[in-house]
Amino acid sequence: MSELSKPEEDHLQDPGEAQGPEEAQLLGAEAGEAASTSASSPKVSSSATGESLSLEALKQMITRLMKFLLFKYRAKQLTSQAEMLKKVLRGNQAYFPVVFPQASQSLQLVCGVEVKEVDPREHTYIMVPILGLTCDEMPSSGRGMPKAGLLAVVLSLIMWGGDRAPEEKVWGALSKLGISGGSVHCVFGEPRTLLTHVWVQQGFLEYRQVPYSHPARYEFLWGPRAYAETNKREVMAAFPRQSAEAAREEAEEA
Repeated sequence: MSELSKPEEDHLQDPGEAQGPEEAQLLGAEAGEAASTSASSPKVSSSATGESLSLEALKQMITRLMKFLLFKYRAKQLTSQAEMLKKVLRGNQAYFPVVFPQASQSLQLVCGVEVKEVDPREHTYIMVPILGLTCDEMPSSGRGMPKAGLLAVVLSLIMWGGDRAPEEKVWGALSKLGISGGSVHCVFGEPRTLLTHVWVQQGFLEYRQVPYSHPARYEFLWGPRAYAETNKREVMAAFPRQSAEAAREEAEEA
């Protein structure tokens, strides 16, 4: 990302207006899961106030903060804790220590956008694509939801599969995420086209026939652009072996 601007001090357009209904539904669903896993009881307490917050209210806060951070990512703007408190949480500022980590983690899982602190004293943050992947900046990517998260998942499956991943196992793993080749997805469009054509043409993936396979079988490998923009150590840190093995086992059982 280039030419990032500092946090805005004036009025900012409601970030919710930047999302379509499909995006809002996806972010809301992920926020709901985050809210559910962040508490072991129907109420979440703030240590600062001692007051309880319902999971539904927590979900709404997480969703709104995710939309705000995604809005800032698209606008290539920094943000700060003070700005998030003022423009997003407002009267619920005491819950920032609960809401911010969950929103950041969910944004990375759903959109492949990582939230990084750039100034610990001022608590200023920058939103960057996970693993440094630039697939969302390519001209053919449009202005839809970021897709770097899906690409990162595919790259991890390839890496933990011994630098190659059979096509059937990739689709088996992705099906557990609700992503199937041949079916239009609300965020990724037609995933098969994305994986076998768009990202191949952009150089992030290689898609080739397995040598001497009859009938023909295909596999995915890292493309030259993936090697140029990230490395195996970063992928290992973002996607531990346990996660990849679990995905492969589920795909084999499916």
